[in-house]
This record gives sequence, structure tokens and C-alpha cells, in this order.
Amino acid sequence: MKALARKLRSQATDAELLLWKYLRARRMAGCKFRRQFVIEPYIVDFVCLEAGLIVEADGGQHMDRQEQDRKRTEFLESRGYKVMRFWNNDILRDTHAVLECIRVYLNHIPSPQPSPGGRGGNSSE
Repeated sequence: MKALARKLRSQATDAELLLWKYLRARRMAGCKFRRQFVIEPYIVDFVCLEAGLIVEADGGQHMDRQEQDRKRTEFLESRGYKVMRFWNNDILRDTHAVLECIRVYLNHIPSPQPSPGGRGGNSSE
């Protein structure tokens, strides 16, 4: 699976490359995204593990695979991920709107609360 993910990274579509330009290096709301990441038995286009967000860039071949994509999304969501799907045409033509959808989701995720004693230690010190 890792070899296939590596191959997919080297064969990215124009839409994936454009999206990666904005998601990489913590450019999106300070969140770290990975691309063509293995979540057995699938490889997802982009994932932010800390936010539990998967972003999929779908091309025309997905028109014929809607049932498979639905099952894939159900599986990933059953593992605690939120899956956002965007058509390649939308990514290329309305990049700002796609990025705004992702940003809004990331900005509304509650941040983890610190432990009562700070640093995870005992609060009775």
C-alpha cells in the first residue's frame, strides 16, 4: 500500500497539486496535512490526523463509482474521520470556496482541554 501511495503522490492531478499548495506545511489553520496517506484498506488524498479530517479530490471517474465512494466514506467515518469530497473542477475553478469549506470545519473543531493539573500530572501537588 505504501508503494502505491508513493506512486500516487508522483502522479497527482492538477487539482490535487493545487490543493496541496494550500494544505501543506501547516498553511491551513495551522494543521498538518499528509497526502496520499494509507488508512487501511484505503489511500486517502489528504488527511489531517489531529483534526480527523480527510479531504478527497474527485475526478470524473468518480461519477461511475458513487456507491463505492459512499461505502468508503461510511467506513472512514466509522473510524472517526470527517470526509469532505470536492470535484476536481470545483477545486480548479473555485479554489477559494473549497479552501473556505475546509477552513470553516477546522476552525470549529473543539481543541483538547488541558488536564486539571496541567502537564497531565497530579493536581494535588
